[in-house]
This record gives sequence, structure tokens and C-alpha cells, in this order.
Amino acid sequence: MNVNKLKEKITLHPIMSLLFMIGITIVLSGILAALGVQATSRRISLTSLEYNTYIAEVKSLFSLSGLKYIFTSTVSNFMSFAPLSSFIIILIGIGIMQKSGFLKVAFTLLTKNAKKITVTFVLTLICILLGMIGDLSFIIMLPLSAILFETGRRNPTLGIITSFAGLTCGYGVNLIFTSIDSSLVSLTTLASHVLDSNYTIETTSFILIMLVAVFLLAFLITQISEKYLVYKLDKYEYAEEEFEEEVTLDKKQKKGLALAFLAFCIYFIIFLYNIIPGLPLSGKFLDNSQTFYIDKLFSYNSFFSSGFVFIITFGMIIIGLFYGVGAKTIKNHHELCDDLGHSLDGIGRILVLILFASIFINVFKNTNLGTVIVTGLSTFFNSTHFTAIPLIILLFLVSAIATIFMPSSIARWQLLSGVVVPVFMNAGISPEFTQIVFRFGECTTLGITPLFAYFVIYLALLEKYNQKKQPINILKAIKYQLPFILMTFVLLLTILIVWYIVGLPIGVGVFPTL
Repeated sequence: MNVNKLKEKITLHPIMSLLFMIGITIVLSGILAALGVQATSRRISLTSLEYNTYIAEVKSLFSLSGLKYIFTSTVSNFMSFAPLSSFIIILIGIGIMQKSGFLKVAFTLLTKNAKKITVTFVLTLICILLGMIGDLSFIIMLPLSAILFETGRRNPTLGIITSFAGLTCGYGVNLIFTSIDSSLVSLTTLASHVLDSNYTIETTSFILIMLVAVFLLAFLITQISEKYLVYKLDKYEYAEEEFEEEVTLDKKQKKGLALAFLAFCIYFIIFLYNIIPGLPLSGKFLDNSQTFYIDKLFSYNSFFSSGFVFIITFGMIIIGLFYGVGAKTIKNHHELCDDLGHSLDGIGRILVLILFASIFINVFKNTNLGTVIVTGLSTFFNSTHFTAIPLIILLFLVSAIATIFMPSSIARWQLLSGVVVPVFMNAGISPEFTQIVFRFGECTTLGITPLFAYFVIYLALLEKYNQKKQPINILKAIKYQLPFILMTFVLLLTILIVWYIVGLPIGVGVFPTL
């Protein structure tokens, strides 16, 4: 008892942890800036393809001007913080599906005859594959995973932790050529032109190694979750009134499911037609100025990209509404309007967490600490003379470390690609394989960095389903991810080394070596 009370006293609330990290970052920026800490790198200009000297310096926020910046930018930064608006809007759609009873019926029908490990595997696989829609996958899958597990009378915390592991450990692993891949390929291609001006990379250059990595990773995460983590979590107490009756399909529920399915099909056909190019009056959601189809979908100028959150939410509202009308769980517009806000009940603590997380990320970014660290890693990488497997391991480690301080894949690759790609090509390793090493490396640490914007959503949902008096702090949230991180590190690095040694094709007509 005394030990537990002592732990409770010394354990920082996540908000206090964020405040502590904000303060440390500000003070550290002042000290490092006063000491003139900087990192210098020989960097390739991606426009002229010539080497130039790049100097990254720490910017101090431990000053009057720095404090003014923090206070004046906090509100605007919070309002523009991507997870905030997306999370609230998606919760509206999830709320009406949950309150109408659709999610309970659908999840029960889908899982009642399935083994727990099968459900976990399918969930993990979906999380990995949903990387194709970018960061929105975190907003959708984390709350839905909690509801899925709770519906199956399992600990919703386990669902949140498992889905977050699938989303982060699978962040750089996908069967589909994503918008992030497209941006990275552009940088990789430009960097390769330093040595070969005619080098090109196709969208099918990664498919074979990704196919193997996706399924092995989904299997690994499932095993860790079901064979280890499930026994480490506290027992979850369910509200018995939610499970008083068996879910059986009566006429009303069948009618609700039929209406929901029909409405969704019509909505999906309209949506699909507007993202297909080349048909009469089709492709209205695309940016046709782009070359790759994935860029037409996700470029900043496409309606699909800018409106995707609401497109998904509106689809959820349609499903919940039509199910509720058919099943008689929504009887009038008053109940509909009340149901729209169901998932937003008690969201106050989540909003406060997001506020302080947005401040921390903004402060760290503007001190330039991340850029200095990644630039320093680039300099270190360029100073080594490794080849073959040691070179692959080095980039894997550099990518993993850099991700902790700069979660953005594109921003990191902008700093690293100009140095890394030519070094790998001189060692006889293809640019495509180089990019895969970089992406696999980031998968191993993305889930444990509070600088990743969607880490706070993971933390907030853990806290939402926390039944203990003691809050889930940041260190505990990270601790949950460590088994996944360590085993993903071993798995992905092993895949890279085996693939390189055996010389298997990584994609259509592409090999690890030149």
C-alpha cells in the first residue's frame, strides 16, 4: 500500500509531463544557443544537384522574444493542430454509429464466431494497410479499436495499444504506393541524379518486399498482443447494463442493417466515381495537374485531400442514421442531433492534453533542435566508410534515431537523402532499397516519440478508458509500445539483411543492388 501511494505521488500526470518537457526544451534551447551549438553538413541541392554547406543552428526560445512567440502563437497553433479538428469531426461520425447501435450489432456479428487472435490479426492488418490514407488512419482506428474490443467484452485499452502499434510499426510498410512514398521517391530520384541523371523509380519498385513485411509484421504484433500484453494490463470492469441482452437480429435490426448497407453503397458509388479519372463527368475530387494517381488524390489542391475527413465522417453519419431509422433507435431529428454529440461527452480532458501537446511540438520545432540533430546524424553518416550490411544497419539506426526528434518522413528525407542515396549507390546498393531501409527504420521508433502529433490521441484514449485513479502517464504509454518496438526492430532489420544477402527482387525488376 505504501509503495503504491509513493508511486502515485511521484508519477507525473501527462499534462504535467508535457509542461515539464516544454520547460526543459525552452531552457535547453537557450543554453545550446548561447554555446553556439550547430551542425554542419555537406548537402546536395535538389535543384542544382551540387553539394553545398548547410548549417543548422539552435534557436533560443529562452528570451523575451521567445516567450512572446510562445504566447502569441499558442492559440493559432492549437486551432490549426491537425489532430484536433480531425479527431473531433471523426468522433461525431463514430458517435452516431455507436449511439444508434450499429457498431454494437456490426462488431458482434463480425466477431462472435471468430477467435480472439483472428480478430486481433485482422485489426492489425487493417491498421497497417490503412497507412495508405495517411495520418487520418490514427483518428479512425484508435477509437474504433477500443469500441471493437469493448463490444467483445475485452479490455479496450488492449485494442488501443494494439492498433497504435499496427499504425506506427507499419507506418513505412504498405502494399499501396502512398502519397508519402511519392514525395520520398521524388527526393530519392533527385538525389540519385547526382551519379546517374537518367535514373528513374517506378511505383511498383517496392511491392514484393512490402508484401512479405506487411504480413510478417501483422503476425508479430498479434502474437505480442495476445501472448504477452494481454496479461500485463489491469482488469477492465464493464458496465453490465451494456451486456444484459445477447445481440440477436430481430426484424428491426435487419431492416436497419439493410438500409445502412444500401445507403452506404449509394454513397460509396458516388464517392468512387468522383475519384476515377477518364469517365464522363468523373474525377471531380482529383487534382489532375499531378502525374501519379496517388498525388492526384492527396495533393494539397485536390478536393479529396482537403475534404477527406468530412467525406469519411459523412459516410459514418449516413450509416448510423439509416441504421437508426430502420432499427427504430433514432425516432426523430431531436434524437439524431443528440446522437451526433455522443462521442464528444467528457472530451474536456482530451482537449487539454491536445492543447499542451500542440504547445510542446510547436516549441520543439521552433527551437530547431530536431533539424540540428538530424543534420548532425547526416554528417556522422557521411563521415563513415561502411559498405554492404554495416551501411544498411547504420542507415536503419540513423533513421530510427532521427524519427524520435523529427517524426515527419518527408522532412527527414529532405535532410538525409542528398547524402545517403549517393553513398549507397557508390556502395552498389540501389536507391529503391535505400529508401526502404530508411522507411523500415522509422517504423521502429515512431510509436514512442511524443513529438509525433498523433501520439497525444493514443495517450488521450488510454486515459479515457483508464479506470484507475492514477492517470496513464507518458512513460507508461511508451512502455506499452516497447515490446512491439523491439520486436519490430529485429524483424524489419532481419528482412533487410536477408533480402540483401539472398539478392531477392524488392519489386518488379528492382533488386537491392545496382
